[in-house]
Amino acid sequence: MSNEVLLCISVILLFGGTLLFYYLMGITGLYCWTVLATISANIEVLILIRAFGMEQTLGNVMFASTFLVTDIISEIGGKEKANRAVNIGIMTSMMFILISQLWLLYTPAQGDWAMPSIQAIFSNTPRLMLVSFAVYAICQKFDVWLYHKWWELTDRKYHDHSRFLWLRNNGSTMISQLLNTVLFTLGAFWGVYDGKTLLSVLGSSYVIYLVTSLIDTPFVYLARKIKPRSEA
Repeated sequence: MSNEVLLCISVILLFGGTLLFYYLMGITGLYCWTVLATISANIEVLILIRAFGMEQTLGNVMFASTFLVTDIISEIGGKEKANRAVNIGIMTSMMFILISQLWLLYTPAQGDWAMPSIQAIFSNTPRLMLVSFAVYAICQKFDVWLYHKWWELTDRKYHDHSRFLWLRNNGSTMISQLLNTVLFTLGAFWGVYDGKTLLSVLGSSYVIYLVTSLIDTPFVYLARKIKPRSEA
């Protein structure tokens, strides 16, 4: 199966999974998804692939789903609950960094087979995880703030609280994702890849974020119509 097909399946699976978690558990389910996505994206980002003619890291779609989460919570639960999801993601990322680095301090038994692979993956990730942690905190807080700024703007102009969901969703996410792409790519990979690869990763990552930002808009509209089973 090609990387392109797998990425398309990932978008449907991850965005659909976000809605499923919301349907089953309400906003609590979205908090749970934040934990899952934060840990998974920190691991996936280590894998470099080529798809749609571009070199790119995995983790982009998974990380994009965290923006879908905050937009859904902002729309349904308000700014305070959306910021709570961001704080959960920040704490999850921080604890994952500490726990994964603690693994490396153990002396494996003679019959162990897993430690070399664990060391190969996680001994190279403190920089990625720390950058991811910082960028996540900055960009997600900014996204929530900008989402509600767009909402305040359309409310003042049109006096209709429910309209222009597409504007606040895309207007906040696209700008936040640009900030995220630049900060993370330069912070995580400067000096690791050559300049050509770095620009390719930066450009391809933002293209994916733009596409996923547009794709996630119908999912936010669907979330607004869903009545979580826990509230039925």
